[in-house]
Amino acid sequence: MVTANFGVDDPDAVPLRDAATVMLVRNGADGVEVFMLRRNLNSDFVGGAYVFPGGAVDPDDSAPEVEAVCQGRTDADASAALDLATGGLAFWVAAIRESFEEAGLLLAIDEAGDLVSFEDEAVAERFLGHRRAVDNSERSLLAVALEEHLLLAADRIHYFSRWITPLGAPRRYDTRFFIAHPPEFQVPVHDDREVIANLWIRPVDALARHEAGEFQLIFPTVRSLEALATFDTAEQIVAHAASIGEVHPVQPTIVDGDHGMRIVLPTDEVYDAFTSKRIS
Repeated sequence: MVTANFGVDDPDAVPLRDAATVMLVRNGADGVEVFMLRRNLNSDFVGGAYVFPGGAVDPDDSAPEVEAVCQGRTDADASAALDLATGGLAFWVAAIRESFEEAGLLLAIDEAGDLVSFEDEAVAERFLGHRRAVDNSERSLLAVALEEHLLLAADRIHYFSRWITPLGAPRRYDTRFFIAHPPEFQVPVHDDREVIANLWIRPVDALARHEAGEFQLIFPTVRSLEALATFDTAEQIVAHAASIGEVHPVQPTIVDGDHGMRIVLPTDEVYDAFTSKRIS
């Protein structure tokens, strides 16, 4: 049995990109529901899979001016939570930006102290324009916040877990997963570009459909859904995430054995035996 390298000549040479993902949770008629998006079938990264809103951290997310429009969380606070020297707040900003770009859900606070509402058609139309501009890199989320007198709801988003793509993958991410309640007076609309569908689904139903082969999921999403499925209410999930003191990174490895390829976690007994091996 050896570790797989996915055809990459030098797995250690693949750069590791910072990324952020936000799991939006609410109480549905039959229990906790989480918001998910389906990636474009033609995407070169997990095409067709159901995921949470998220993506790579962009340079604009870490602009020094961003801290002034983030409510209740400084870069020092965020960096300490993520065990970084500096730059931690960019992950919260990236999570907010990606949710806005991919799903049209903006976790931001208006001048009245409430999550911004899109119930007014004129407001909804204006923010649709903002969303397109941010998605096309024509404007930054910071510029939108300043124009609309908003604060990004960083204090309502809580760090939950950290997953690092296995060595050998052609594209690798160091992804921080966050938890938040969704904005109540906004309706999600997928961008129909990177993602082609959206839905609210109970974690247990997503897992059952995945097991039946009709709902494609990647491994960190499966494990995240399993964690969410242990809670009875969205409030419990958010409260748990807010209380987490330390998050340990998880970097699986892929091993190729007698029964095919499988994912091995650091908690598995065989993990240490294979993490140093490569296919030459």
